[in-house]
Amino acid sequence: MQLLPKMAVTVLLTTLCIPAMAQKIKLVDGDLATLKDQKELNVEFTYDHLSVGKNSEEDYISKKTTEYNKKEDGKGDTWAKAWKEDRKDRYEPKFDSLFNDNGDLKAGKFPNAKYTMIFHTTFIEPGFNVGVARKNSYIDAEATIVETVDRSKVVAKISIEDAPGRMMGFDYDTGMRIMESYAVAGKKLAKFIAR
Repeated sequence: MQLLPKMAVTVLLTTLCIPAMAQKIKLVDGDLATLKDQKELNVEFTYDHLSVGKNSEEDYISKKTTEYNKKEDGKGDTWAKAWKEDRKDRYEPKFDSLFNDNGDLKAGKFPNAKYTMIFHTTFIEPGFNVGVARKNSYIDAEATIVETVDRSKVVAKISIEDAPGRMMGFDYDTGMRIMESYAVAGKKLAKFIAR
């Protein structure tokens, strides 16, 4: 097989595989029409029983902390602290920002809003970038919309799968890649709810 046909086959296969990596959002239960006249949506983020890669989050943090501390004393402890702080400092604000830029409904800390969306992250693939090779991050989540004053009244449940954190260039920082997954999730979810 000549070089040109091999390259053509590679490009074709890569192109065919791209749609398989696209984010999937699905209404699992309920009705989003209830949100039609709302201006604000209170958002809360949860991370209970989170899986990271092939591990539980606890195992992942323990493993990475040990690895980094072996390379440089204290580096793993700093990384573990940042892993948790990135939620409030990066992921959640980025989600809210992109959600707000892509729909009429404003999401954020609105405790007086009629409805609350509980965005529960169930899975994170942190990806990697080692210069010569890279893998994008992605997240899976469940968004449950409830009445703020009575959380037992569920309006809708939405599943989010494979929200990609596609970045180009110098995304060596795990938090930066994952932040982009939350950005994509916020953007696409806002559009999904607006439909």
